[in-house]
Amino acid sequence: MSRPLLYLRPAAQGFAVTLLVALAGCGLSTSTDVSTPVEPAPVAELQSAPAQGAMVKRMAMPAPMRMQESAVMEYRSEPREQYENLPDNPVHRVAETPVSTFSADVDTGSYANVRRFLNQGSLPPEGAVRLEEMVNYFPYSYALPTDGSPFGVTTEVAATPWNPRTQLLRIGIKASDRAVAQLAPANLVFLVDVSGSMDRREGLPLVKSTLKLLVDQLREQDRVSLVVYAGESRVVLKPTSGRDKVKIRNAIDQLTAGGSTAGASGIELAYQMAREGFIDKGINRILLATDGDFNVGISDFDSLKQMAASQRKSGVSLTTLGFGVDNYNEHLMEQLADAGDGNYAYIDNLREARKVLVDQLSSTLAVVARDVKLQVEFNPARVSEYRLLGYENRALKREDFNNDKVDAGEIGAGHTVTALYEIVPKGEKGWLEPLRYAAAPAADGKSGELAMLRVRYKPAGGGESQLIERPISNESTKASDDLRFAAAVAAFAQQLKGDGRYTGSMSLQDTAALARSARGDDPFGLRSEFVQLVELAQGLKH
Repeated sequence: MSRPLLYLRPAAQGFAVTLLVALAGCGLSTSTDVSTPVEPAPVAELQSAPAQGAMVKRMAMPAPMRMQESAVMEYRSEPREQYENLPDNPVHRVAETPVSTFSADVDTGSYANVRRFLNQGSLPPEGAVRLEEMVNYFPYSYALPTDGSPFGVTTEVAATPWNPRTQLLRIGIKASDRAVAQLAPANLVFLVDVSGSMDRREGLPLVKSTLKLLVDQLREQDRVSLVVYAGESRVVLKPTSGRDKVKIRNAIDQLTAGGSTAGASGIELAYQMAREGFIDKGINRILLATDGDFNVGISDFDSLKQMAASQRKSGVSLTTLGFGVDNYNEHLMEQLADAGDGNYAYIDNLREARKVLVDQLSSTLAVVARDVKLQVEFNPARVSEYRLLGYENRALKREDFNNDKVDAGEIGAGHTVTALYEIVPKGEKGWLEPLRYAAAPAADGKSGELAMLRVRYKPAGGGESQLIERPISNESTKASDDLRFAAAVAAFAQQLKGDGRYTGSMSLQDTAALARSARGDDPFGLRSEFVQLVELAQGLKH
């Protein structure tokens, strides 16, 4: 008989071991069928069990233990978090498919969500792990633009830490930054889910604290509206100047949660308020704070995504801020932001809220380039095989690169985008069997080039796309701390997915050691925190 799994509050983790030992020692069953005796589960199994699929009912126990139990456990209905499971990008033979094309992505929600699982004592579900979002969570030292383009381009090639026969190619894009004071006037609509599913510590209370952090950054020329939805949607605050901070905070303070979730009507009303407060040549953006659990009105994924895609033509973008646990619809949150020309972040604590809406406010709000696409053409004289790490849901067709009608990602002020390719140098053993009839490529005067990088983008103000081209040198160097750390994050993402197909014998302990040695200058402690998360995962894997 399978045992139901325990969901523990993060604050309860210190007491959990003692409680679980007591339960196991008493031989108490967590089964819903109390008529059948069940062998008590080992403590280690209960501690490391994922929250997914768990449903625990209050057990009959002595009163003192029941009091202790109620202080550290929360019993909930069966979690139903939703993620998109995508297969890893395949290995390509350069002789057959020399060109790789994908859309830029600056989302970071996957990392914060994975952190939430690990801090709660659970390994994340496979669909929650998106490699590129984990790598892009961290700042890197990339070159700033010097030629008038909106971003600079950096490339680096070095040995792969998990495979001695391959190399890692790192491509970095760094957008020019702007101080908040230099941003165009902003017309912001706070769209807040106040349904019953948000009535928890990780829901509406955290949303309210998060929005107040942003209110502190508002200027007199900025406007803020507040729209909420539960069973129905309503306007709590009409467009209000950023100088009226007390009025805005009072509107946020009055929010309470309860009822069903008519998310689509809330989005429609938010766009209506955005049009009412629209600022020509300004920043016009909706900030949607929700767990994505829409259950009234339009609730199917495709219709909601199409709604966001059609509304972006009005000049209003949509940023999604994910909150909550158990019923969290991460798939919808990430894709809504993509369709709405915005970005997606998961807020698991106030520190993350401050990172997204204070430290990186310019990046979150101000777009410096639209429809940013990357294309890499590999030189068959130097590279025999390659695979792109991550960006599975950002893949584009080769012909999409030059088609300005094809939507792609936006890059905000100060944003960095990192892409990693694992490549097999010519002559090294790769993943694929050699072709019997493949002709050897001839040297053509460009043998010193590993690949050609092309970046296409549209200016933030509109107009036809512009092209940047950079040849990538074949020279492999000693890996920088930034590349080594990014490689550690990429290895961790692959290890969390569990198959070890590409990372081979590299263990989580190896990953932690690599990240620890590559921390470099870590002013916000983000890299040190990552090392701790790898060590947490190592304990949960055992």
